[in-house]
Amino acid sequence: MFARPLLRASRLYRGFATHVGSPSTAVPAVLHLKTGQSFAGRAFGAPRSIYGETVFSTSITSYTESMTDPSYRGQILVFTTPLIGNYGVPHNTTPLNAREVGVVLESSGIQCAGVVVADLAEKFSHYTAVESLSAWCARYNVPGITGVDTRAITRLLRDQGTTLGRLAVGDDTAAPPPAAHEYWDPSQENLVDQISTKAPYTLNPTGDVKIAVLDFGAKANILRALVRRGAAVTVLPWDYDFAQVRDGFDGLFLTNGPGDPQQCWVAANKLRATMDEWRKPIFGICMGHQIIGMAAGLDAYRMTFGNRGHNQPVLALASSGSIKAGRVYVTSQNHQYALKLQDPFPEGWEPFFINCNDSSVEGIKSTPDSRKRVWGVQFHPESAGGPLDTIEVRATLSIISEGGKS
Repeated sequence: MFARPLLRASRLYRGFATHVGSPSTAVPAVLHLKTGQSFAGRAFGAPRSIYGETVFSTSITSYTESMTDPSYRGQILVFTTPLIGNYGVPHNTTPLNAREVGVVLESSGIQCAGVVVADLAEKFSHYTAVESLSAWCARYNVPGITGVDTRAITRLLRDQGTTLGRLAVGDDTAAPPPAAHEYWDPSQENLVDQISTKAPYTLNPTGDVKIAVLDFGAKANILRALVRRGAAVTVLPWDYDFAQVRDGFDGLFLTNGPGDPQQCWVAANKLRATMDEWRKPIFGICMGHQIIGMAAGLDAYRMTFGNRGHNQPVLALASSGSIKAGRVYVTSQNHQYALKLQDPFPEGWEPFFINCNDSSVEGIKSTPDSRKRVWGVQFHPESAGGPLDTIEVRATLSIISEGGKS
């Protein structure tokens, strides 16, 4: 009988996935929060310092989709999952046809201002990967920090709420934390106007159903989901006067987007007239849902720390299509603002979904007797990546199944 060899201790210890390098080559980085806390680590990505709104995401996978989601514009994104970057970054270009919309991810580049991870994997492995997370961030001039306690940061943000931050890199780490008045607040700017398309364009023009999309910062997968279901999709700027062209479309879709919905009252006021006069389907998600609610007479408010992740449970309060009242659905979310739950609801409207964790409004819909056909949900039903529990909630499926008839 052969004796079993002893395992060396080094084989039992994985260590960090990050290649730390020698102390002389590691670039220092510090995350400063406006509430007074600082977290020191090592820099990766672009060698520059930035300001932003510090938020966390509980998503376990799909860091590339989160980072390219326009809803994260202006934000320093903290990932609660410890190891990030292990499957690298794919090539992000596809053809424009009846199945693809030009990009693999959610937009053509990184949208968040900065990235915070506990353990950055520089040794990535995936058959579609072409570069590391660090190299990708460097290419898009986005800084990151690794080697910090993201659990402690997340607990702070949960207890005290989303806070403004400063990611200091290199020589800037020796400077004291910024004064309170020096922090930049992205919610004070109209981020939607910065990210929305500037001119209309059409995808899959030969589609058998014509859908207009008001672009508040659309994820590419929203457009991809519509195109793959046979729709001709015309993307319009967020403040476009849809009433002037509405007769040429079978439905209207309002997309997600970054920042404060109060910056978008121009769109809400225009939408109110459309909802009063137009009887074809209207659907909105995330920011689009909030714009529908504001147009209906509801108020939008800033949440303490928002809901971001692929694991948010929502309870259906009403039935519509495949959605059944009383059932809990698992959803993907990314939002800092929400609609206020009030009693009574505006005439002609009813709550559609409510969050099982914090009771925030997750959806509204027009009532059957209102003669409107309008739905809005706070979550992302098309979920790339994420759960597909609510994928059939989109009004566009109703449009397609009915041949675009009102």
